[in-house]
Amino acid sequence: MHAADLRQRALMPVLVFLGTVVAVISSLGAPLVPTIAAVDHVSLSEAQWSLTVTMLVGAVATPVMGRLGDGPRRRAVMLGAVATVLVGSVLGALPLGFEYLVVGRALQGVGLGLTPLAIATARDCLAGERARSAVALLSITTVAGVGLGYPLTGLLAQSFGLHAGFWFGATISAAALAAGALVLPAAAADRRPAPLDALGAVLLGLGLSGVLLVLSEGENWGWTAPGLLALAVGAVLLLAWWVHHELRTAHPLVDLRSLRNRVVLTADVAGLVAGVGMYLLMSLLTRFVQTPSSAGYGFGATVTVAGLVLLPFSVTSVLSSKVVPVLARRTSPALVLPIGCGLSLLSMLFFLTAHDRLWEAFAVLAIAGLGVGCTFAVMPGLIVGAVPADQTGSAVAFNQVLRYVGYSTGSALSAAVLQAHTAPGHVLPSGDGYRVATLIGCAVWVLVAVITIVLPRHRAATGPGVTVPGVTAPGVTAPGVTTAAGGRPSGRTVDEEQPVNESTTVATPGGSTPPGRDSGART
Repeated sequence: MHAADLRQRALMPVLVFLGTVVAVISSLGAPLVPTIAAVDHVSLSEAQWSLTVTMLVGAVATPVMGRLGDGPRRRAVMLGAVATVLVGSVLGALPLGFEYLVVGRALQGVGLGLTPLAIATARDCLAGERARSAVALLSITTVAGVGLGYPLTGLLAQSFGLHAGFWFGATISAAALAAGALVLPAAAADRRPAPLDALGAVLLGLGLSGVLLVLSEGENWGWTAPGLLALAVGAVLLLAWWVHHELRTAHPLVDLRSLRNRVVLTADVAGLVAGVGMYLLMSLLTRFVQTPSSAGYGFGATVTVAGLVLLPFSVTSVLSSKVVPVLARRTSPALVLPIGCGLSLLSMLFFLTAHDRLWEAFAVLAIAGLGVGCTFAVMPGLIVGAVPADQTGSAVAFNQVLRYVGYSTGSALSAAVLQAHTAPGHVLPSGDGYRVATLIGCAVWVLVAVITIVLPRHRAATGPGVTVPGVTAPGVTAPGVTTAAGGRPSGRTVDEEQPVNESTTVATPGGSTPPGRDSGART
């Protein structure tokens, strides 16, 4: 068989492997938070930054990589990101102290920008069912890989020490770098490089850092402390400046105008809020099961068991890729997102009322994985079907950014709530802290459900000039259909539910091979 054919056949497995590696490595710090606090002599809220900083860096790196990857440099950007993750893994593995560990975790966060580029590559280089399968799997790996990373981290840490998990991350990063170098194709030669919005990246990074610092340090500084309030106001002003800048610059880091499309808006807002709910529960449970029962709750589980608790989450989130098409056929495509939110809410309520036995923690996360998987499985398909091909990377990247912001916020919020319920001179929070945090999680999933029901009820309000071959969706005009002022197709409107249906089965718009690309051919 010709070498080009071999690379083409290997492309989908390699893309999925890259997505899984990134997800696994991003979660390496979570079950180790109590261990990091003990080994490096820092508080639990400080140790939580070993998880939060990865998501924070990912939130900034993802749109930067998405913008760069929409041009001819996609292959170089992807390989550079994997190499950065490798360096971060080695830095985290070396026993150099907490500060170096946080820096290493920050470098690992760069890899979180790989998934949108992998989705864009699948759209460009695969056809038909292979493209649909690749995007569905890539959508799930960002969730399922977390559940795989937790037990692996716990087992390695308990058997070989704190830093063994990071050596494992370095090993799989090196394997991913080698596989990517052999298989990843070059982007289309006719694509021009996209200018990088450096100011937008700086404003976004500073603004998000300020918000997360407020959440994580509010209890220590005092929620009404002048310094904390000034930091909160500064962060909000920086993010407002970022929005203003993005709407007016010729080459924005994130094209916020795409939010005029209700389909994209629904996916993005739901991704942000759902990310908060997902990491809030995961952060709570990994700490809860490791808490000694002498505290009045918890199971005193080892870090390995704490990791294994997340395994059902990973398994059921993968199974959700099979459940989503069935749900769409049996009910309504528009109900897929709310049903996923309902399952996630059910998992929160289960944890709120049943947490006296270890098996209940496994059951909670099995339900949560199914709910989160259903919720996140349809989002990339919504966006892919609603934006032009040359904007896929940056559009999906923005959705990933919002997820990572949600993950970071959920992680920091769980630490802040538990810290607020930790009595002075005590290390462990009271049981009321977990109860309050879980009630907040319930409210989050109710909010996501409302968003996914209310927003798609409206007709799209879109900007002009958006075209995707072979599919008609809100904000997207079919070939030959002109748009009137405001971007609405002349003489016709399209129901919002159509793209939801598309997203459950279609990765390449319309489920067809894009013009000029034969099945099995490389771009």
